[in-house]
Amino acid sequence: MTAIAVSIPDDIIMNQIYFIRGHKVMLDRDLAKLYGVETKQLKRQVSRNLDRFPEDFMFELSKEEFEKWRSQFGTSNLADKMGLRYAPFVFTEQRKNDDLFKPA
Repeated sequence: MTAIAVSIPDDIIMNQIYFIRGHKVMLDRDLAKLYGVETKQLKRQVSRNLDRFPEDFMFELSKEEFEKWRSQFGTSNLADKMGLRYAPFVFTEQRKNDDLFKPA
């Protein structure tokens, strides 16, 4: 299978990066969208390939972090952000996340 190079504009990526626990991170759903997969598929790939990544390449937001993140959107009805029922996992820049979808 031949890999296809895709270029994503910096402004799109920069708008999806948050600073949490001293790390630049992306939410699981935003990263999944960049890969063109569902969030549950991304999480499934991660759980199947945990041995490929350092321990700190992802973490789940605490309840407090999740509420603080959601409150940043005020009272606007941003269904895309406020509709989350569970705290998302976030992925750090510790290692290229491209490894998620490469064969072992």
